[in-house]
Amino acid sequence: MEKYILALDQGTTSSRALIFNKKGEIVGISQEEFRQIFPKPGWVEHDPMEIWNSQLNTALAVFEKTGIKASQIAAIGITNQRETTVLWDKRSGQPVHNAIVWQDRRTAGICDAITVRKSRHHQRKNRTRCDAYFSEPRFNGFWTMSRVYERAENGELCFGTIDSWLVWNLSKGKSHLLTVPMLPERCC
Repeated sequence: MEKYILALDQGTTSSRALIFNKKGEIVGISQEEFRQIFPKPGWVEHDPMEIWNSQLNTALAVFEKTGIKASQIAAIGITNQRETTVLWDKRSGQPVHNAIVWQDRRTAGICDAITVRKSRHHQRKNRTRCDAYFSEPRFNGFWTMSRVYERAENGELCFGTIDSWLVWNLSKGKSHLLTVPMLPERCC
């Protein structure tokens, strides 16, 4: 039985699934767009369940189009929005809030305050400048929501970028891969 690679391409405006043969050729592709949410100026969000459902739909559609069975998949690769973050309940799997997209600027004030504080004391060499683009300030931004900090302290929540969210769902909650470096001096 021939084996294939399934690639999940979860982008900012749509999800795609591609199947590659052993020569690296695309043998099937499916794509589905999802909604963009703009609750306030400078804020950009996605519904994590829409992301998961669109990614699942595209995978099922590409299997149907090609006639390839899941048992023929040797590996799955994920490419994604990278800095978009999701916070979800560990037991139910339900998102606590919409995903905060990499384009979102709501934590710019946090980053500005950190940059001012660092410049007063000292600036470390070879460190990434704090910017709202990065995942880590958004992690801090989630704590401003009611009960989030308390629930996280109790071990009830999972946090991660979109690839973490997809892996968690694909594994039915068995794998949580935190891809955000949680080094306080990196950015915050």
